[in-house]
Amino acid sequence: MGDQSSEKVVSATSLIVHNDGSTTESYTNQIFTNIPALSEAASYLQETTSYITSCFTGSDATLDGGLELTMSSAQDQGSLPRDSGSSTNMWSTFFERLSDSNTSSVHIGGMSSAGSSSQFRTGSMTSTSSAQNGSSIFQDLISRARKTVLGSADDIGWLQRAVNMPPVEDGTKRFTELLEKIRSGEHKLPDSMVYLLVPGLFSNHGPLYFVNTKTFFSKMGLACHIAKIHSEASIDKNAREIKEYIEEIYWGSGKRVLLFGHSKGGVDAAAAVSLYWSDLKDKVAGLVLAQSPYGGSPIASDILREGQLGDYVKLRTLTEILICKVLKGDLQALEDLTYEKRREFLNKHPLPKELPVVSFHTETGIAPGILTSLSHVAHAELPIVATLADSQPTKLPVVMPLTAAMAACAQLLQIRYGEKSDGLVTRRDAEVPGSVVVRPDRKLDHAWMVYSSMNVDPGEADASQVCEALLTLFVEVSQKKRHEISRKDE
Repeated sequence: MGDQSSEKVVSATSLIVHNDGSTTESYTNQIFTNIPALSEAASYLQETTSYITSCFTGSDATLDGGLELTMSSAQDQGSLPRDSGSSTNMWSTFFERLSDSNTSSVHIGGMSSAGSSSQFRTGSMTSTSSAQNGSSIFQDLISRARKTVLGSADDIGWLQRAVNMPPVEDGTKRFTELLEKIRSGEHKLPDSMVYLLVPGLFSNHGPLYFVNTKTFFSKMGLACHIAKIHSEASIDKNAREIKEYIEEIYWGSGKRVLLFGHSKGGVDAAAAVSLYWSDLKDKVAGLVLAQSPYGGSPIASDILREGQLGDYVKLRTLTEILICKVLKGDLQALEDLTYEKRREFLNKHPLPKELPVVSFHTETGIAPGILTSLSHVAHAELPIVATLADSQPTKLPVVMPLTAAMAACAQLLQIRYGEKSDGLVTRRDAEVPGSVVVRPDRKLDHAWMVYSSMNVDPGEADASQVCEALLTLFVEVSQKKRHEISRKDE
């Protein structure tokens, strides 16, 4: 028919894949000949549809009407592994393969679309600039979708994958032995040090934060203080205040200070040592971090990082209003816990190698019984109901369902990332490189360490005893490290 003299564009089939796997034919290729950029975008969409179909039906899929979809790759062939540990890992592999569009091809009937060129024709319809534009637009969409779906999947546990990081030592067994001895009445903490408890984020608004532990230590005759820092301040600001606390305690008592930080308080304490080690190396005995997001927090990253799910519900804006307007704090306090900020800080300011460190992390339970657990966070004074004997105002406990809230967050992290956590901090992000790590099997949420529970189990150790066991373990670790250093010097 003389098809060599003039180029005619034939109708192409546009695939729409329904939930039941069926396909329908719609539209012709006329619109794509007029707008080449749309032609390229349509090609990529067909590649996407083909690959998604192959993920569920195998590498080769035949649809209704004799349309055959084939995804081939120079590096790998076949469908995406279905059991890869978590849904996030599956999507990660999917997006990586989808982005590699230069080595994939889609065959529909006898027509072919290879690399970044589309063929909805019998002749050769080419438009290099339009094709590049369409490819760029689609690749941008893929990048944005990947960032949203994957979230913090590539960041969680990054410290464990980092090169040149010192290995950790498992101290769980020894910790358990010490805890049993403490519950039997055997206490070995020396009074030659001052114990400084560093609270975490939002601690200024929970008056009983660390109070039970401080009282417990004071009854044993130990010098124990709670650092009065601004809980919603940046890490740099709090590090400076902790440094001043340490110097004040040291010059007043002549004793070295052992830091015990919980949650962000552990990160603040570690930053103080890293930033001011030349001033503090003779004044600090060591560092214990309990449930601290030393490597970063997926909660902070998913809330504050652009392109995350929080953007679609204005979660960042709401968080900024809460911290800055309501609590009179600094949003930087939360931003400092994102993975980007933690990477940047730790690359510049690692912990001193000679500093003995113990890190402790847990995972919360998600059993139905936790819904009834309440945490005692404060006291409410009622002066009208004062007793006649002492005329002191009556104190009523202020309780909150923190355990249930932690369990809900832990469940979300488990579903999205397949990661175990205490509700706010994943176990992998709480391990400090080079530290002695305690990994108890007991299910403990993030708030348990600092707020007493109204549901006390007499058969289990309380938070104060766990803190004492961690500090006692640290004393043994510190003695061992000093012995090793002295042997090297000899």
